[in-house]
Amino acid sequence: MEGVIRLLPYSIASGAINMAADETLVQSAARGVASLRFYGWSEPTVSLGYFQPSAVRLLDSVLISLAWVRRPSGGATLVHHHELTYCLAMPPGPPWQGGESWMPRMHRVIARALGDLGRAGSLESVQVATTRHDNALCFHQFTPGDLLSAGKKVVGSAQRKYRQALMQHGSILLCQSDFTPSLPGIRELTGITLTATQIALATADAFRRETGWRLEAEPWTDAERANIQELAKEKYGAAEWNEKR
Repeated sequence: MEGVIRLLPYSIASGAINMAADETLVQSAARGVASLRFYGWSEPTVSLGYFQPSAVRLLDSVLISLAWVRRPSGGATLVHHHELTYCLAMPPGPPWQGGESWMPRMHRVIARALGDLGRAGSLESVQVATTRHDNALCFHQFTPGDLLSAGKKVVGSAQRKYRQALMQHGSILLCQSDFTPSLPGIRELTGITLTATQIALATADAFRRETGWRLEAEPWTDAERANIQELAKEKYGAAEWNEKR
């Protein structure tokens, strides 16, 4: 069954706006609109998983100095800086859900896109989870399906299933950040410099080939834009949400 998925324009925004936009996509997916978007961050930003205590930030002098937001998804701490982030929002039922999990499927799409761009070396897919208890950063934790280059994690995702929709978002490390010197990106590991826009375009094309679906470039609706602003102010920019744990 052919699907039609909306491809939103690449944008750069604050943590609160980005998380509000991702939640807005979930709401649209619950109404039957499947969407894929790529985005960046207007400043280096820490994001905590939904279940993490906010006190995690206090354990690191670098983390506490950065802007931060709590994600609607689970997982460990992320520092968003030199990366491309994606969000996929799917309505319930076929063709959107019900087959292979979107975690390995989307990572396969990204691996294909990076290969199309001539990324040197080969990507490995994590088979067995490993956890470092001495480091709260997500990219030091390996989850099945994560993508590694030279043994270092360069692609990781988190997912949340709602009753009426599924949301998955993830990060592709373009290069090393001064705030996370222990995490090399694609540039350091392969010697190839890729821009966020290059990877976004290649990933959209690989997604189309993987699924056989049509991607239609469309802007946000006026109602969605208004909802994003409201959620950013009332939820993701508010202490009640960010410091709930």
